[in-house]
Amino acid sequence: MGQINVIDTNIEGVRIIEPKVFGDHRGWFYESFADRDYRAAGVDVTFVQDNQSFSKEKGTLRGIHFQNGEHAQAKLVRCTRGSVIDYAVDLRKGSPTYLKWESVELSAENKKQFFIPRGFGHAFLTLTDDVEFCYKADNYYNYEADRSIRYSDPDIAIEWPKDLELILSEKDETAPLLKDSDCSFVY
Repeated sequence: MGQINVIDTNIEGVRIIEPKVFGDHRGWFYESFADRDYRAAGVDVTFVQDNQSFSKEKGTLRGIHFQNGEHAQAKLVRCTRGSVIDYAVDLRKGSPTYLKWESVELSAENKKQFFIPRGFGHAFLTLTDDVEFCYKADNYYNYEADRSIRYSDPDIAIEWPKDLELILSEKDETAPLLKDSDCSFVY
């Protein structure tokens, strides 16, 4: 493949992508996205929307988020300032990896990316202050389809770092458990 190295995870379709970074005494350069390389690597989606977020404090937890039904989104995410642990949760009923999750550290330094297919919940936790996080999505945001699952859902049992005090929005703090949600993903 061109300018990327793709690492398959234990969940089919969820991939860690390492771009080839070219550097010298002046700094560095890399292609953050080239459609031909991603399609050749099995990330065969058409991205239609880019999003960017900023989190001020270390310990900020965003998620577990997804868009339900026909508004589901595949995402390609990366951290452009600071660092995070990023999580993908398989929410597809009937999947051999249903309720399993994968995580990867994404940082401005390591420049890794994480591909999360449709049918997955997504969350990230900031490991530093002043984090900027970028998302490519293959479907437009839809307010009515926006859903959250409680970060502490015991059926998912994400192992969050124990040394961080979590900072949550009201939406994430009061999100329902998966068993109480209307998540409609099917494998």
